[in-house]
Amino acid sequence: MRPAAPYARARARALGAAALLSAVGLGLGPVLGLAAAPAAHAAPAAGAADQDFTLQDPRITESSGLAASRAHPGIYWTHNDQDAPLIYGVDSRTGKTVATLTMKGVGTPRDMEAISVGPDGAIYVGDIGDNLDGSWNHVWIYRFPEPRELRDQTVRATQFDVKYADGARNAEALMVHPKTGRVYIASKKEDGGGLYEGPARLSTSGTNVFRRVGEVPWVTDGAFSPDGRRLVLRGYFTAKEYAWKDGRIADDGTSVGAPFQGQAESVTYTPDGSAFMFGSEGSHSRVVRVDRPGAAGGSSGTSDGTSKAPGATASGGGQTSGDGADQGNFTVGVLVLGGATLLVVGLRRLVRRK
Repeated sequence: MRPAAPYARARARALGAAALLSAVGLGLGPVLGLAAAPAAHAAPAAGAADQDFTLQDPRITESSGLAASRAHPGIYWTHNDQDAPLIYGVDSRTGKTVATLTMKGVGTPRDMEAISVGPDGAIYVGDIGDNLDGSWNHVWIYRFPEPRELRDQTVRATQFDVKYADGARNAEALMVHPKTGRVYIASKKEDGGGLYEGPARLSTSGTNVFRRVGEVPWVTDGAFSPDGRRLVLRGYFTAKEYAWKDGRIADDGTSVGAPFQGQAESVTYTPDGSAFMFGSEGSHSRVVRVDRPGAAGGSSGTSDGTSKAPGATASGGGQTSGDGADQGNFTVGVLVLGGATLLVVGLRRLVRRK
C-alpha cells in the first residue's frame, strides 16, 4: 500500500538500519526470521519454473500480491498497488509478463493489495487497503475465472462489497482456502491485527460481513498451502507458517526464513507446496523462493542450483550456529527491532494528530 509520507519514512529508516547491519555481517537473518536475498542469480534455465525470478515488465512497479496459477504451471499472478483494474500473469521461467488481464464490470479500484486463486478456478483480488485505517466504510473483492489462454484480454469480474463486523480497518492480506473456498482477510496494524472470516459464500445481493476469528501479527500478505493445512503470513521483517484446522489457526506458528526485501509485500506457496515465493514492490523487483523445512518434492531453492534453506546467508551458507553467535544476534536483533518499532509507532502517532 502507499503509506502516509512520515510513516513511509519511518519504515524506510527501519529497513535501512536492518540492511546496513546485515551488510556488515552481524547475521540478523536467524534472529529476525530473514534469509538474505542473493544479490544475483544466473538466468533460469529453460523449464526451470517456480524458482527465483525478476519481474521484467516496466509497468509492474508496485507488486502488492502474488498467487500461483492453478491452470498454468510456472505462472504467477500479480498486480500493482494502484487504481487500474489490471492483473499480470508472469512466467517464473523468464520473469516476463505473458498475459495482461483488464477487469471489466467493476468500479474503479481504490487500493488493490492481495490476490488468491480459489478451488473454483477463479482469481480473487482484494481491493482492501485503507491508508487512513478506517476511512472507508466498505472495501471490495473482485472475482473472475482464471483464463484458459495466456494472452492479453478483458475479463468480466464480479464485485463483492465487504464490511468488517467490528468496524473499518486497513488490510493487505486476502486468502482463499483451497478446499472450502472460504475467503479470509488479515488486517494490518503495527501492534497486531485480526484474522477475519467471510461468509461461506460471497454474495452480490448485499454486504458481505467478515467477522474476527483470530489474532495475527503485523501482516502484509498471506496464503494457504495447496492442501489447505497450513497458512503463511508475512510482514516487513518476518514470516510465520501456522497449522490450520477447522477454519482456525491451530498453533503459535513456526518462523520462516523470509528474504530481506525493501518493501516486503507478498507471499504465496509453489503449486506443490514445497516452497514459499516472496515478492516485494519496486521496479524490476525480485521474487525469491524459500524451501519449506523438511518439505518433500519440488526442486532445490535457487535458480543457480544451490539449496536455499530458511536462515541461509547471502553467500549461500547454512544457518548461524553456536551459542555465542546466537546470543550476539539476539541482542542486535532486539536493538534493531526496538528502534524500528519506536520510529514507526512514533511517526504513526504524529500522523494521526494531524
